[in-house]
Amino acid sequence: MQAATAAGTKPATARKPVTGRKLVTAKKPTAAKAAGAAKTPAAARKLTRPRSAAPVAVQRRVGAPAAGSGERHQNEGHGRRLTMAFEALEAFPALAESRDRLLSVVSKDHVATADVVAAVESDVALSIAVLRLANRARDGRTRVDTAVAAVEVLSTHTVQAVANRMRTFDFFERASVWDAAPERFRLHALATQHAADRIATEVGYENRDRLTVTSLLHDVGKLVLLHAYPGYPAQVHRGARTPEERIHQERRELGVDHALVGGVLVRRWGLPTSLATPIERHHNPDVEGEAAFIRLADMLAHYEQGGRVSPSEMLHTARSVGIGPDELRRVLYELPSASSQRQRHVDPCPLSGRELGVLQRLAEGKVYKQIAHELMLSTSTVRTHLHNIYGKLGAVDRAQAVLIATERGWL
Repeated sequence: MQAATAAGTKPATARKPVTGRKLVTAKKPTAAKAAGAAKTPAAARKLTRPRSAAPVAVQRRVGAPAAGSGERHQNEGHGRRLTMAFEALEAFPALAESRDRLLSVVSKDHVATADVVAAVESDVALSIAVLRLANRARDGRTRVDTAVAAVEVLSTHTVQAVANRMRTFDFFERASVWDAAPERFRLHALATQHAADRIATEVGYENRDRLTVTSLLHDVGKLVLLHAYPGYPAQVHRGARTPEERIHQERRELGVDHALVGGVLVRRWGLPTSLATPIERHHNPDVEGEAAFIRLADMLAHYEQGGRVSPSEMLHTARSVGIGPDELRRVLYELPSASSQRQRHVDPCPLSGRELGVLQRLAEGKVYKQIAHELMLSTSTVRTHLHNIYGKLGAVDRAQAVLIATERGWL
């Protein structure tokens, strides 16, 4: 019988083949095997189903081969998808209103650096574009990891050119590729940025300008996964409630998580490690430093937006940045109503010491004669100083001059 089988001759029909031998030698499933499988209990079928790095639905979406092909081919399928998603992020749009406000700021006769920085930091795509260009301009020298430094490296004309080239999206006009994703992403990014700045204020963190960037870009890896896997996040996050549960689901279903992918993307853009490292580590439970600030800010943003967070995880992370239970309760209470944007004092004061003294006394409500007496000047000289102050600040009267100087931190 064995020799006949080896020669390709069919066994006699009277002999019933041994089930175990047929499972080994058969190349195609037979009707008898299919019928036997149909009778197999569901629990047994579940236990014998081959495990993989991603569910079958995800494998089909990313073009991975069927179970039974090598793991190397699955990794190659994931790699191709991620590479295509990285390339797609080159066209990620800015909010039209953010782009327009930046163009309005840079087109003024008196451009305030603080206003330009604030406009750039208000949008994910604008921040990425300006930082990438500034780092290319440095050409291997000291890397640029803040919007403040990037705006200083680039000229106003260059920033304006960047803004003019940006693709944009609008809430009332959905893009065909990204649909509503840019708006949802922007809202959480700004909420996290806001929370991070509130935490930095609480503990006196010194690298607040860099934290403003890392907190804004912390979830940029989600955009990659969103483009690579059409079922992300709904299918991948199914059943997960907290940020910790969602990151666990990503690692289990995809083999990677959005934080790690975000770090890879930031390095791919040529941005410094000081930005990439906190982004890729911000979901690690025992993280320290700036990544811990981002982790806590992310939790606070979810809390503020009505999402579920783990109180124990939040308190654990808060302690790692020097915030105890009482301080954390204060932050939770104040966060929804706190000011959304801090004053940025990055512009050098254009006024001379004498002009600043005159303006300071104007802010105190003093009249020309009082100012002249205190500074031992003539009234006409005080008027001359005021005329020069208005010209340097682009103000039309004393009230506007005082307001501008106060907002920019000169008074």
